[in-house]
Amino acid sequence: MSIQSLDTESVQHHNKIKLALLQCDITVGDTTANRERIQQLIHETMQKHPDVQVILLPEMWNTGYALTEIHELVDDEGRIERHWISEYAASYKVNIVAGSIAEKKDGKIYNSMYVFDMNGEQIARYAKLHLFRLMDEEKYLAAGDEPVTFTLDEKWFCGASICYDIRFPELIRSLALKGAKMLFVPAEWPQPRLHHWRTLLMARAIENQMYVISCNRVGTSGSTSFFGHSMIIDPWGEIVAEGTENEEILVGSIDPAMVDAVRERIPVFEDRRPEIYFKKNI
Repeated sequence: MSIQSLDTESVQHHNKIKLALLQCDITVGDTTANRERIQQLIHETMQKHPDVQVILLPEMWNTGYALTEIHELVDDEGRIERHWISEYAASYKVNIVAGSIAEKKDGKIYNSMYVFDMNGEQIARYAKLHLFRLMDEEKYLAAGDEPVTFTLDEKWFCGASICYDIRFPELIRSLALKGAKMLFVPAEWPQPRLHHWRTLLMARAIENQMYVISCNRVGTSGSTSFFGHSMIIDPWGEIVAEGTENEEILVGSIDPAMVDAVRERIPVFEDRRPEIYFKKNI
C-alpha cells in the first residue's frame, strides 16, 4: 500500500468542507450583466447544493479586463459588490470567497479579493501583489503590498492569492508557513498556457502540502480566450475536481485533516533550512 493511501485512509472525514467554484464567462465592461450573472449562479448553486459551505468566484468578474475603461467602471471601495455579496452570504449561510473585483481605494485602482463569512461579515481583503504585464495590469492598476490569510468558520486557516501570484512560490510558501491549509486562487488565466496553469497549481499544493482551490473564467475577451479548468487539488497534488472549458458550477469536498496527515508523514516544514537558503554569500 502506498504512503498516500495510508495517509488518506487515516484521515477523519467528519470535518469535510463542500466547495463550489463558479466557473463562468465575463462580459467585459458590463458590470450590471456580470453582477446579475454571479447572483444567478450563487442562487443556482445553493438551490442545487444547499450543503455547500464555501463559494469561490473568478478574478475581475465585475468588469473583466476592460482596463482602458477601468476608471469609469471601477467600484469605489467595492461598496456595491461588497453590499450584495454580504447579503447573499448571510441569506444563504455560506462563506463567499468573492474572487476579485476592480476596486478604487485611496485614489488607486486595485485587483482585490473580498471574503465574507456565513453571517455576511467581511473577514478579509487582499489586493493582488503581482501585476501581469502581458495583460497590461501594471499600466492601470496598483499592486497590493501585504500577504493575507483568513479563517473560515473559526477553524479553517486559508491563504489568498490571485492568478499570476501562483508563479511566485515565495508568496505561497509564506502563507503556508503562517499555517494556511487552503489556498484560494481566483483567475483569468488565458490560452494557450493550460499546461502552466495545471502544473503550477499542483506544484503549489505538493510543495506546501496544502489544498489549492482555483476558479478560472471561460469565454473570450477581445483576442484572448480563457479555458476554465478550475481545480480543487489535495495536499498530495491529486486532483479532487477539475472543470471543463465551459461554464459550470464545479463542486467538490475536501478534508482539512488531510493536510496535517500529509505534513506529518513528510515533514517538509520541519526539515527546511532557511539559515542556509538565505546566506549572503550564495
